[in-house]
Amino acid sequence: MKKVLFATTALVATASVAAADVSFSGYGRFGIVYNSDDGTGDSSTDLTSRFRLQIDATAESDAGVTFGARVRLEGEERDAANGNRPQFNGVRYFARSGGLEIGVGNIFGALEFMPGMYPIDIGLTGHNYDYTAYNFRGDAYSSGGLGDGGDNGVEVLYSAGDFSLHVSASDTDDRIAAHVAYTWNGWTFALGAQDSDNAADTEFAASVGGSFGIADVTLAYADNGTAGDHIVLAGRVDVGAATNIEAYVADADQWADTSFGIDFNHDMGGGTSLRGGVSTGGSLGDETMVDLGVRFNF
Repeated sequence: MKKVLFATTALVATASVAAADVSFSGYGRFGIVYNSDDGTGDSSTDLTSRFRLQIDATAESDAGVTFGARVRLEGEERDAANGNRPQFNGVRYFARSGGLEIGVGNIFGALEFMPGMYPIDIGLTGHNYDYTAYNFRGDAYSSGGLGDGGDNGVEVLYSAGDFSLHVSASDTDDRIAAHVAYTWNGWTFALGAQDSDNAADTEFAASVGGSFGIADVTLAYADNGTAGDHIVLAGRVDVGAATNIEAYVADADQWADTSFGIDFNHDMGGGTSLRGGVSTGGSLGDETMVDLGVRFNF
């Protein structure tokens, strides 16, 4: 992450602001993705790419309260195919003091931010994220749209030691969601729930994750309303100093077949990595997806 510090009176609104900080971070990725069925009965091999620039701006009051905002500029190859250019998303604003944070706008979302919902990140592209148990059936930070920025999104996050709490709400289907998490002896346990006017939204979620021998493992479950149950077992193991392998198996009532995936991530140094993965079943049906490429973080 590269940081630019603005701490002069010429760049802050008033002398009462202790300091202002603007940081830039993100990543780029490019490679190829293969699908055994492109929807027409034929296989396809295509280029895939993404560029994400994240901007975080904060200022701290004399009382020690941090006020800030986050916005992203993101573009993908599919955007170009649809005649679109990279664009900024909706802004998330927040105020933070100690372990308490209040966010509004394009909020993170209590279920999206719950431990165990993203136990791994398969391949270069994430594939179809079948290993995300709540299946995106709740409020979430949108990288390419407004999210709940135009829908009265608000959330409260609190942490104290090994305990954390996250409550979020929005006018999207009148959602109210919350999760609690606690870390004990290297294992994190989390419970989440949501009330929504949408019968297909997640109602309950639970996860547990930690280290088991040489592997990091996570077991997650969600009751996704009319879509039924969704359960995921995922793990990561190091194979050498610079390479790890991730794998998952996921089953959901809405799928005809169980979902499987495996990948590798090789650290090439300097924030660069070579990544590739394969997945099948689940949301892909009898299709197989394979990707391979390079990612660089900055």
